[in-house]
Amino acid sequence: MLKLVKYLKPYALMILAAVMLLLIQANCDLALPDYMADIVNTGVMSGGIGFILKTGATMILITLIGTLASITVGFMASMTAAGVARDLRKDVFKRVAAFTNAEFDQFSTASLITRTTNDITQIQTVLAMMIRLIFYAPILGFGGIIKAINSSASMSWIIGIAVITLLGVIAILFSIVLPKFKLIQKLVDRLNLVTRENIDGMLVIRAFNTQQFELNRFDKANEDLTQTNLFVNRIMVLLMPVMMLVMNLVSVAIVWVGSKHVSSFQMNIGDMMAYMQYAMQIIMAFLMMSMMFILVPRAAVSADRVAEVIETMPSIVDDPNPDHFEADFTPEVVFKDVSFHYPGGQGDVLHQLNFTAKAGQTTAIIGSTGSGKSTLVNLIMRFYDVTDGGIYVGGKNIKNLKRHMLRDKIGYVPQKSILFSGTIESNLKYGDQTADIETVEQASRIAQATEFIETKEEKYASTIAQGGTNVSGGQKQRLSIARALVKNAPIYIFDDSFSALDVKTDQKLRTALKKETGDSTIILVAQRVSTIMYAEQILVLDNGRIVGKGTHESLLRTCEVYREIARSQLSEEELALE
Repeated sequence: MLKLVKYLKPYALMILAAVMLLLIQANCDLALPDYMADIVNTGVMSGGIGFILKTGATMILITLIGTLASITVGFMASMTAAGVARDLRKDVFKRVAAFTNAEFDQFSTASLITRTTNDITQIQTVLAMMIRLIFYAPILGFGGIIKAINSSASMSWIIGIAVITLLGVIAILFSIVLPKFKLIQKLVDRLNLVTRENIDGMLVIRAFNTQQFELNRFDKANEDLTQTNLFVNRIMVLLMPVMMLVMNLVSVAIVWVGSKHVSSFQMNIGDMMAYMQYAMQIIMAFLMMSMMFILVPRAAVSADRVAEVIETMPSIVDDPNPDHFEADFTPEVVFKDVSFHYPGGQGDVLHQLNFTAKAGQTTAIIGSTGSGKSTLVNLIMRFYDVTDGGIYVGGKNIKNLKRHMLRDKIGYVPQKSILFSGTIESNLKYGDQTADIETVEQASRIAQATEFIETKEEKYASTIAQGGTNVSGGQKQRLSIARALVKNAPIYIFDDSFSALDVKTDQKLRTALKKETGDSTIILVAQRVSTIMYAEQILVLDNGRIVGKGTHESLLRTCEVYREIARSQLSEEELALE
């Protein structure tokens, strides 16, 4: 938790004020037994009703002051804890937003969600209690010990035995449950992962009739978490009975020993009652500290998990002195001897790639599954950085450009179409919030999305569910393409973005795209030969290497890999072999 102490700095004055109020509250609580002893020893024996009333009124005033201090401290603790949790969530989200694909390979989505929600909530809960108890309990405990010793040093051994017993019990329980607290957070991650997979894959689960299998998988994750929580709770539940046992034994011992002192006139009855109150306050202080011992270990694990995210620096950082695109920027993409391997990977997945995607032309990329097509376009977007060689956009090495500046020049359509909750219009304007409705409609026409948008009652104001689950795969792809076109970028990258479209819609979209984006550089990844056969340049990838480069006709003559792909998809008449 020490890694997150910096988040307390903005609230230092509030915490200091809370500590001062806790000192006042503790002094009020410690003063009451003395007044009670005075009433018993002096007021009752002397029969002075005025003294009793005056002392009683003072006790009421002290109680009110202590109560007001307690309420104020509770308010300050809640504000501080909520503010720290807010700042943590903000910084975690900012850090995750800056992650590259390499960092997302390190943290699962379920784990990041758990760390942003459950873990930070744990920290917030414990922080509120810590401010309230971590200062108050020691003050009350040590103050009570000093008061008790001053009241009757001869009975100090009772409190000494009680304190040693309590510390021993807390230490034993702490050593048992600490490893389990670390395990609990991992099991929460696992449960979230299984739940997320079940919800996202419900259609597949139903299609394959694997509901029972998934139910068993969920029950396993749920049962593991439940049993671990039960183990921790069963261990920690022993703490309260032990505390109560010690408290009752201390009370009996004080009464037994104190009665002998009273009978031998070595102690007044009021002093014995006050001593008992001090003993109870000491035990209550240790009870409060034991609550912290229960919560702090789990919060410490959560704090480490949150700090791990915040302290994970992105593997790709912007140059502190970046280049800038020229005013007469030419949207040309050049690969020079580019090789790449994934972080931690054994070998390169792309090998010595050299090509130029020219402005006003379509450069298509085709190859078998796993040949490196998506990896190639991810390098252009700087989701990963090249291992060797360089990628140049507009004559600038993209490593020397700020990522937002580079991506501002690119309209990107990912392989997996992702829509956000909102409306069709809000999704299409995602790349350019200032776009007018005419631009949105034009992009929709090019993407062949107008036909289904116009059939909806609310048209562009129609609701899109989270993840776009209320539209079909083809509609989702067309909306994703339209979203990129609204950006009106000089470079467009389509990563297998036409796969869910029928051949007729595919052809109409490509025709409209060529007509409306004639000056832009288009990089098109596809699996279908019919989608790329009219591109000015086709790159054929095989095991991360370019094994063919040229037009459809030239590749049919010179590239065996391309010829095999084409023969598997087209008839002999369509191939028109020369």
